[in-house]
Amino acid sequence: MARPLRVLVADDNPLNLRIAARLLRDMGHSGVLVNGGRQALQALQRQAFDVMLLDVTMPDMGGLEALAELRALERAGRRHTPVIMVTAYDLPEDRRRLLDAGADGYVAKPLDAERLAAELARVVP
Repeated sequence: MARPLRVLVADDNPLNLRIAARLLRDMGHSGVLVNGGRQALQALQRQAFDVMLLDVTMPDMGGLEALAELRALERAGRRHTPVIMVTAYDLPEDRRRLLDAGADGYVAKPLDAERLAAELARVVP
């Protein structure tokens, strides 16, 4: 690991948030946990993060909707935040759909420490 990262984690499932927080802590990173896409966008307005883990399916604002809003803000001048989408769907066409929507990376649930570490290293400069 090159450096500790500040990671924003958005998921509506408390267990998934706890798992992500533990994995990130074990890797030496710090995580800020939020309960949905809307809260993720609000957190990004308050502070900068090195990367965001964004669940695809959330009731208040889904990950793809939040990603679209974030990318629109970036086109208007906001600093780019790398986004790794997190989903239970793990088919090649799912990965392509998420990357085409503007995601920088993708990991499948359940989160696996090795895959998450590799994707973090790949998307964060």
